[in-house]
Amino acid sequence: MATTLLMPKATAVWLVDNTALSFDQIAQFCHLHPLEVKAIADGEAAQGIKGMDPIITGQLTREEIAKGEADPNYKLKLSDPKVRVPETKRKGPRYTPLSKRQDRPNAILWLVRNHPELKDAQISRLVGTTKSTIEQIRNRTHWNSSNLVPMDPVTLGLASQIDLDMEVQRASRGKEPAEPVGDTLLPASATERLTPPAPAAEKPEDEELDASKVFAKLSSMKGKEEE
Repeated sequence: MATTLLMPKATAVWLVDNTALSFDQIAQFCHLHPLEVKAIADGEAAQGIKGMDPIITGQLTREEIAKGEADPNYKLKLSDPKVRVPETKRKGPRYTPLSKRQDRPNAILWLVRNHPELKDAQISRLVGTTKSTIEQIRNRTHWNSSNLVPMDPVTLGLASQIDLDMEVQRASRGKEPAEPVGDTLLPASATERLTPPAPAAEKPEDEELDASKVFAKLSSMKGKEEE
């Protein structure tokens, strides 16, 4: 695999400031024009760019620099990088091992029944299937529908619990919670409004209190008559 120089201008800045290489040598190594390297040396270009040491990054050795400084016609050679950055792979459907592919329809049936809010694209991301297969299982037109048994994809190892919870949360986002079906208990505030207040019970103490007042009044009247 061919290697390319990282940050050519920053490398050129470092080579100009720290080596005796010619402008042509630096331009050839950094894939720049010699006049651009001269402008860097004169401070007319690459202002504000911090030089990057190619020795630290493993792209150039001190011995290679010494060879170039000793011979103006020598062309610097790029060293193999110490760490290779893997190429980004195109993101595709989730790979499912062969041993677990037979359980995939059961997982799809479980998702369709237990999480009807999930879209086909979400189910496809979770278990690595196609929309046509999901549609066949929804409509019970799958070739093996009679033998399918709903099984949790997390238990089967086809998806992680975190991914499943995330997809369910995305599907439920922005939807109002479903109203309860059937008879339900009313809240306490509603029952208080509906239930009329109970009449106050008569207190026998009030009657006894009234009788004592009557006797007290009679005794006071009798005392006045004796006077």
